[in-house]
Amino acid sequence: MEIDTRARRIKLLAMDVDGVLTDGHIILGNQGEELKAFHVHDGLGINLAHKAGLHTAIITGRESEIVRRRGTELNIRDIHQKVADKARCIKQMLAKYALTPDEVAFIGDDLNDVPLFLQVGLAAAVANAAPEAKQFAHVVTRARGGDGAVRELIALILKAQGKWEQIVEEYVNSPQRLIGQ
Repeated sequence: MEIDTRARRIKLLAMDVDGVLTDGHIILGNQGEELKAFHVHDGLGINLAHKAGLHTAIITGRESEIVRRRGTELNIRDIHQKVADKARCIKQMLAKYALTPDEVAFIGDDLNDVPLFLQVGLAAAVANAAPEAKQFAHVVTRARGGDGAVRELIALILKAQGKWEQIVEEYVNSPQRLIGQ
């Protein structure tokens, strides 16, 4: 099936964090603090996705206050951390939003994301994903994880849905810019 056909159906975009919204590096301080860097292009892209009517979700195997904070800043309603079975988590969201698997996109970067790739309508791997993950993805982004890959996928989805130009035009011409990048 063609990528545009898959993208036109998407109503929910779920994302991994480490290696997708971040570059995959986890910096641990002496006091137990954890640091992650997020790209503002992804943040604005998530805001554009919301403006276009898409639901967004985070599904990650790790747990950190930074992820909760960033997800909250971006108005991501579904933040699932410390998830051992990502496929089960997505099934629960399908029920919550009355969606079919074809209406869900997921972007990941490693082997633990492959079970989700096999269950969703549009599976995306970041450019620097594990080769095994790329093998099961419908699309591989040009951008690396943590470097705008999520924004790239959102643009692909919204362009396929015929919403991209209008969203960009509204944003550019609006006196109130989207905040929370």
